[in-house]
Amino acid sequence: MTDYRAEAPRVLRDFLVYHETIKGHSRATVDEYFLDLRNFFRYLKIERALVPRSTELDEISIMDVDLEFVGSVTLEEVYDYLGYLARDRVRNEHSRDPSYGLSATTRARKIATIRSFYKYLTLKTKQLEVNPVADLDSPRTTKTLPRYLTLEESKRLLEAVDGINRERDYCIICLFLNCGLRISELVGLNLGDVRDDCLRVLGKGSKERMVYLNDSSREALDSWLAVRRAMSASGCDALFVSTRRRRISTDSVHAMVKKTLLKAGLDPDKYSSHKLRHTAATLMIQHGVDVRTVQEVLGHEHLNTTEIYTHVDNSELRIAADANPLAEFKPEGQK
Repeated sequence: MTDYRAEAPRVLRDFLVYHETIKGHSRATVDEYFLDLRNFFRYLKIERALVPRSTELDEISIMDVDLEFVGSVTLEEVYDYLGYLARDRVRNEHSRDPSYGLSATTRARKIATIRSFYKYLTLKTKQLEVNPVADLDSPRTTKTLPRYLTLEESKRLLEAVDGINRERDYCIICLFLNCGLRISELVGLNLGDVRDDCLRVLGKGSKERMVYLNDSSREALDSWLAVRRAMSASGCDALFVSTRRRRISTDSVHAMVKKTLLKAGLDPDKYSSHKLRHTAATLMIQHGVDVRTVQEVLGHEHLNTTEIYTHVDNSELRIAADANPLAEFKPEGQK
């Protein structure tokens, strides 16, 4: 994680502290805000010739950015920045063959951060009288249906779990598929969060929810707890630990899931830990769980976030298609 308290100027640091302490956003979310705004101000310093154009973006300090600088931003500059993101920004800086141009969804998220920053300065703290991005339009994004495993593929994945950490890995995948946990929620679980037939889960925005365990999840958890005692370090309260006897990391869980997908004959490039969350939601919808209950299970703040799963395999749409009077029509000669 970045240390925004040391790397951000006062005008930006106050905004980030507000989101972390008052709004209760996670440190990961606040870090994303910081990185988005830091990149924006670095770009502006280049465009305004405050640093040589040849300067690498990552080498530009924004510690001199103050309220006067922030207040002088124009709508045209923000649209120019959007164009830069769409054309010139490296999509994956760690790729050996980098591609350029961020997706509309990623650009929209970055613009949302800029909007939030200026809303804070004008409405919350009233440091600025005019919001220069009040009329800013976001890139149009395309909504895609979530990718998920079928019931049979889910069973194959569970059956493919093997190795010295079988009990732990099986339990992790079982909780993903049955409870729809986010990976951050799963690695953040502590022993004290296990409550008989449910889990206390700390979700986005530090919102707690109780997730009930079905028989298979409870059995998987009991099997893991039976071997966990010998694996964890003294004083470690984490529910899931690594071979180093400390709390397992998100990277380790991602790698384990990808490895198990490959063992199961499933494409690890198409599926991930988050796709297992999609799978849990989709399977619940397909097997009769109402959408509002699924919303509670997943910890979605808004119902429309959950409703996308109702379109993945909507039986009513199938019935409607079959009811069309042309459903069984075939031209003469093909009957």
